[in-house]
Amino acid sequence: MLISLVGLSASGKSYISTLLKNYNKRIEHLDIDKIGHKALLDPEIKKSLVANFGTDILEDNNIVRSRLSAIVFNSKEAMDILTELTWKYMERIIDEFISTHQTSIILLDWLLLPKTKYFAQSDFRVLITAPLEIRMKRAIARDGITKEKFLSREANAPTIDESQFEYIINNVDFEYTKKKVDEIYDKSIIHR
Repeated sequence: MLISLVGLSASGKSYISTLLKNYNKRIEHLDIDKIGHKALLDPEIKKSLVANFGTDILEDNNIVRSRLSAIVFNSKEAMDILTELTWKYMERIIDEFISTHQTSIILLDWLLLPKTKYFAQSDFRVLITAPLEIRMKRAIARDGITKEKFLSREANAPTIDESQFEYIINNVDFEYTKKKVDEIYDKSIIHR
């Protein structure tokens, strides 16, 4: 079983994944952002990134994610370049993960999933939402960024079409969120 979890920054995708994993040991979570971070270590990708964004993204010959983020989160064109350069690497890792966990329930967690083949292949899709102010507080605490950086990141985030999702969880209240996760597990996971 393949499940897509989508949500804007700091909406709670990893939190929802943790709640679902607590129900069943067969549930495996893949945070695709982390694959993107690993892609930056690939020598060919790093070379292409430097060619596109300059040596200012480097320190001690390593890509500094915060410097790269400052560029790509402020420009849709720069984000498209980053995605184009890293996607084949990321797709290979995702495919390997799915192949390795064929008997598992796989949670794919990524904001950009709707743009991938995995979204269409999913058995069902879950959108996690939360108000801007709550997400901003979470992101500032989690990522150590400023309000301005968060708002800039937010301005360049993709638009999400809610009609593409079987479930929507507004992740602001623990009891409500837990109830919705229970509902998803009972209706769409346990009976398969």
